[in-house]
Amino acid sequence: MTKRDLVVKIARETALTQLAVKEVIQKFLDDIIDDLTAGKNVEFRNFGVFQCVYRKPRIGRNPRKPEDIVEIPGRYVVRFKQGKEMKIKMARRQGTG
Repeated sequence: MTKRDLVVKIARETALTQLAVKEVIQKFLDDIIDDLTAGKNVEFRNFGVFQCVYRKPRIGRNPRKPEDIVEIPGRYVVRFKQGKEMKIKMARRQGTG
């Protein structure tokens, strides 16, 4: 699903225009990005938690030339941990629930 697909779906299911839905979704995403870049966690109950974590620098290897050693610098990455409801639904989808 793309952002455009989501806008069309929500607009169809509500009395809102696609433009209004697009603006709300974009504001929502911008606020999530702002909080993550400020080092805050973003939590949606039963959906999941987005966390900004620091990945330490490490040594890697070029898969095409394993003798080449590459230094991978430390950086901040976003980690997602699924919430309880999503975990249950995904397990059901996989046939293990």
